[in-house]
Amino acid sequence: MHFSLAQVHAAAITPVQTAMVTEQHWLCTEPSNIMDGEYPTNYVYPKDVVKTCTIITLDYKLNFQADKADRIPQLHERVADRIYNLLTSNGGLYIKIGQAIGANAALMPRPMQDRFGRLFDDAPQIPYSAILSVFRSEFGRPPTGPDGIFAEFEEQAVASASIAQVHRAKLKTGEWVAVKIQKPDVSKQVEWDLGAFRIVMWMFENWLFDMPVYFAVDFISGHLRQELDFLQEARNATTTAQFLATEPRLNGKVHIPTVYPEYSTKRVLTAEWIDGVRLSDRRGIRKLMGEQDVGSHTGKLHSAVEGMPLKGGLRSIMHTMVELFSAQMFSWGWVHCDPHPGNIIIRPHPTHQTRPQLVLLDHGLYVQVGEEFRRQYAQLWRALLGTDWDTVERVTRSWGIGSPDLFASATLMRPVRFRAKQEAANGDTENGPVNQYEQSLQMKERLKGFLSDTDKMPKELIFLGRNMRIVQGNNQVLGSPVNRIKITAYWASRSLTKMANLTLQQRLKEYWHDTSFRLIMFSIDLAFWTSKLRQWVLAWFGRSGEGFEDELERTMRSFAKSAFGVDVEPGVFAG
Repeated sequence: MHFSLAQVHAAAITPVQTAMVTEQHWLCTEPSNIMDGEYPTNYVYPKDVVKTCTIITLDYKLNFQADKADRIPQLHERVADRIYNLLTSNGGLYIKIGQAIGANAALMPRPMQDRFGRLFDDAPQIPYSAILSVFRSEFGRPPTGPDGIFAEFEEQAVASASIAQVHRAKLKTGEWVAVKIQKPDVSKQVEWDLGAFRIVMWMFENWLFDMPVYFAVDFISGHLRQELDFLQEARNATTTAQFLATEPRLNGKVHIPTVYPEYSTKRVLTAEWIDGVRLSDRRGIRKLMGEQDVGSHTGKLHSAVEGMPLKGGLRSIMHTMVELFSAQMFSWGWVHCDPHPGNIIIRPHPTHQTRPQLVLLDHGLYVQVGEEFRRQYAQLWRALLGTDWDTVERVTRSWGIGSPDLFASATLMRPVRFRAKQEAANGDTENGPVNQYEQSLQMKERLKGFLSDTDKMPKELIFLGRNMRIVQGNNQVLGSPVNRIKITAYWASRSLTKMANLTLQQRLKEYWHDTSFRLIMFSIDLAFWTSKLRQWVLAWFGRSGEGFEDELERTMRSFAKSAFGVDVEPGVFAG
């Protein structure tokens, strides 16, 4: 199979971590696969979006009542259908906004989990005539022909998503490239769409849920606009390649496809074509890496990657992936916000054919974080694993977060409690079980307490949390070949020793903390290898066992039930 930099996989964005629609039990955790769709002819204008959201608001105001607690599940069903139909009938950037909702699928009501679980990430292709129109507008000439740009251009797209589709082409100098072309209607509607998003978030905060969600609108809208500028995407790819060249632990293990600026504009991006196996092709990846269930992959790999399995197994590629995104968060302050398995290709290293190389695609959405935030985030990670709760509380409260233990649980993807008072399990109180109405009110108060001061909250957390959830899901679906938490924490701790502007005394102190931390981390290693040993023993007897990430998911599902009274579907945390 062929995949390239310009393949489009829409970036699901979590607009407000842990708070979006509270009476519906919405909490940001894992990304969902969301269907991307082009703008249809029956486009739903912003006034219709506002109308739909007004209907939802009135429905909740009238029917979310204590005396109607037994009918709240039906209320959730109606709302789920209205949101699903609105997004899928509208398409385009509304799907991008819908991905913000989809990213909250894990702790949504069951109807929402079901609707978003049925969505896909493919979209209808626009006709070739529309592609010709874009090329004439951007370059003043067609893709091929006597005065064309390319020697060859395949009219059938190899991938299509909400804002663009990708075609394979051949330069006149002989190189094969991937050409990402923005769909014509997207740029025309973007401001209307973002305006509707702003109105809806205002309504949710002021009319319906009394929750702080509007504060993130400008931040999210600005990044969505950046995704529509393919020249910005080209610059992002180049910047990432430059960072990689300076990091010896990753240089050669990760590749960023080369961009051809002379064939790129704001609406057309041309980049190096890559042959390999996409991470979302789990069986293909296992076959490529020589894992034991190769017999289950009945299809053939592309000729460029067929042959002897690559060295290192799944562990080597996941270790590289976790280190890559740890470097982005803690060392570079330059974070790719959609490490979805469809945006990652594994191929043989061009010069060392037995070694795997990770190819990172889709550089449209990045977030840049400053040195002070990186320092605090690294300190937080080291404190979380070292049970330094004073540091955890100091950092999280400086960010305007009123529930440090809840934030710690969301960060590590495992329950963390360091308050003396434990929450009652299974949604029970001292007076016995509570109904859906009471559960919702309790959850609302907990989430309002979580976001105690949105002015202080670093908006970058919106994207960093998403990145980490997807990497966690990638590790989980491959059977947890690496201890993701340990690798991330090690990188965080070591990055503190490399921070700029430290005095000699401060740097020596950080090295001491780093050494001490590595001794503490032995317990995490022990838990991981105990889990792996259990997996191996069960596999020996022909049974399937839980991986480390599966165990974390199970404990998080239990935590969601005890902390919020929410039943989470198995597998919903997987990427």
